[in-house]
Amino acid sequence: MINNVTLVGRLTKDVELRYTPSNVAVGTFTLAVNRAFKNDNGEREADFINCVIWRKGAETLANYAKKGSQIGITGRIQTRNYENQQGQRVYVTEVIAENFSLLDSRNSNQQQSQQTPNFSRNNETFSNSNPMDISDDDLPF
Repeated sequence: MINNVTLVGRLTKDVELRYTPSNVAVGTFTLAVNRAFKNDNGEREADFINCVIWRKGAETLANYAKKGSQIGITGRIQTRNYENQQGQRVYVTEVIAENFSLLDSRNSNQQQSQQTPNFSRNNETFSNSNPMDISDDDLPF
């Protein structure tokens, strides 16, 4: 059986990090994933997907990714159910993230505010140089 999920999206809020009674880290978060098409109004909609990550990955994600961070995850879909206080059966479907990648640079907000360096070629640098004399025998191909 195959149960693989790959998602790229943005965190809707900071990862909620908790610990089980046996001191295992678990992080829960919602990933906003844009749809590949636009609606009738020309707007791009998003799906909000509930995700869970366990152990060291949960701690690392909670420490380095914040609301709005773009991340990529791989994992699997899992369903569970429970009975709420009104006695109704509630079904939950979520993605269990097994791996993740931070797709924003750590200082992306600071980098956006900095001025972009000018990498244009300065012609004065090459104005006094002589052309290179290369014969066909000098070429390796």
